Amino acid sequence: MNAPEHPPGEPSAAPEPKGLWEDALTIPNGVSFLRLLGIPYFWYVLLGQERYGLAALLIFVIASTDWIDGYLARRLDQVSELGKALDPLADRLMIGSAIVGGLIAGILPLVIGVLLLAREAVVGGAAIYLGLVEKQQIAVRTLGKTATFLLYGSIPSFYLLAADIAPWLFGPPGWIAGISGLVLYYRVAYDYLVEIRGRIGGTSAIPSV
Repeated sequence: MNAPEHPPGEPSAAPEPKGLWEDALTIPNGVSFLRLLGIPYFWYVLLGQERYGLAALLIFVIASTDWIDGYLARRLDQVSELGKALDPLADRLMIGSAIVGGLIAGILPLVIGVLLLAREAVVGGAAIYLGLVEKQQIAVRTLGKTATFLLYGSIPSFYLLAADIAPWLFGPPGWIAGISGLVLYYRVAYDYLVEIRGRIGGTSAIPSV
């Protein structure tokens, strides 16, 4: 009789970690890659062709599909470390491209664009330091998601204004959503920085909002 693979009462050996490509080749990661590939095309449409209406559509599509890859990962049981990195990377690259591209093309109001970039630089730099040095991550807050949603609605509105598409429809909502999102963005930035400082200093973090 063959001996059991491991003696009774002893825990079985841990499963071997997945290889890089086995972890990468999933449907959710494919969606994330498609979203990333849309960003260079956005730059071509914006600066190469000056088709501001199409650029606004690309911002909306890439931003609004944010939930799809996460939903598929959970639904298909294909959550991966690579996917956890690709999803926020696509978001940050898209919103960063929309802001910088909008400023270069003279589409995005200077006050909104500069304040957004300053906020991203401070909070993003602190989060990168926390991840690389302290090996920790900060959880996304509901207030931050709300601010991002407002800004994702505001930025394409300014692109549509530049394309002279229904300025009476997109103008006022664009400014209202942009200013509201900016205020919330800085409010939650304060919470993030307090939490990051607390983690680096070993103190308790503030509760999530």
